[in-house]
Amino acid sequence: MKTKIIALAAVIATTSFVSAPVAANDQLAQSICSYVAADSRNNLRKVLTDNRIRLSAVYSGVVCDGLPLVRHAIKHNATETAEFMIKQLPGSVVAASGDAEWAQSNGFGTSPVINAIKERSAS
Repeated sequence: MKTKIIALAAVIATTSFVSAPVAANDQLAQSICSYVAADSRNNLRKVLTDNRIRLSAVYSGVVCDGLPLVRHAIKHNATETAEFMIKQLPGSVVAASGDAEWAQSNGFGTSPVINAIKERSAS
């Protein structure tokens, strides 16, 4: 347990000092990416809870297939998980992400996630 916390602290510290996002190369990040792609909201919630992490603490540091988590979810049609993540993030982060515009310009304009993004951005 202490090893996981130390590893996570190192990832968070690294993302605080380096502007480039951390690639999904550690086990925790890989788990997060796979749960997002599989639209497994409950497993995502469980891995975050088990590791005592808030999504907002690691969101900017986890990149899946070169995409931020919400875009990764949109790409894999993981609506339930995307909506969960959007609710967990501050509205200002969601508004500044450009995820809705990215979805529109990349052929995902009909995704129900866009509405969740717009609603969260407004609050």
